[in-house]
Amino acid sequence: MGFVEPHSPYNGPLNDEHPLNEIDLDLSATIPESENIPLRYRLMREWQEAEAILDRERLPCQLFFGITLEEYRSIKQRYLGLVTLVDQSIGAILGCLERCGLADETVVVHTSDHGDSLGAHHLFGKETTFEEATRVPWLIRLPGQTRSEMISNSVSHIDFVPTLLDLLAQPSHRQCAGKSLLPLIREDTTAPQNVFIEWAPNRTKVKKGTRLARRRMIKRAVEESTRAIVSPDGWKLCLRDKDLDELYNLKDDPWERRNLFSERQCAQVITRLTGEIRRWQESANDRLRI
Repeated sequence: MGFVEPHSPYNGPLNDEHPLNEIDLDLSATIPESENIPLRYRLMREWQEAEAILDRERLPCQLFFGITLEEYRSIKQRYLGLVTLVDQSIGAILGCLERCGLADETVVVHTSDHGDSLGAHHLFGKETTFEEATRVPWLIRLPGQTRSEMISNSVSHIDFVPTLLDLLAQPSHRQCAGKSLLPLIREDTTAPQNVFIEWAPNRTKVKKGTRLARRRMIKRAVEESTRAIVSPDGWKLCLRDKDLDELYNLKDDPWERRNLFSERQCAQVITRLTGEIRRWQESANDRLRI
């Protein structure tokens, strides 16, 4: 079952399900904008803010991107209403499985292809490597499962298909990238692994007449590619071929507010993680030069 929600334009039948005064704002949405991020991200932010102003003039009650804290809080309220709508729909599916006597014969998985910045870093939508856009839920209910377990270490979404095939006692196809995480699910001792993230050029929208950079630099930024790694010890390195690189310590800085890439004391970490990315590129026959 594929759910479109939660998705822009953040509107549904449960818009008022969560009281507005109980909606918490993301920390990175309430502090001044960071400029130590890729130019492409700053271009996205500028375009989204410009569109918010235009939408306010055209449709005062149908704001698409919020640029004030009050507008952001209202958008998040509606977003959470859409999340609740999906929760209710999943509950209906689980109830149907129970009524049909299929609950003990069915593997149920809930996940998503991407997240939503939803105001974090003063951005909305996806198309970044920030945690809000790249970190997604992955919930599995197994037949006969009687208690819940939380796996704390990060895993890669590319392991989804091999894991599902393994749960169904089916062989993985040779074209399937990734590996089965069934041993981890069954609580076998499994060492945490690196998780890799890719970004390829997309149609980034740019505000007409922007002065954030020269035209040549803007064209270069919107055509950037990224290769990123999240390591078991909490480091996240994002290397780009045509834009600013980033390094975050997710344990100390889960909101990714401080880009440490230019910090001298982080040189060894960058060297180590760059080597991991390049070894992964070689294994995947990825020839991007970063």
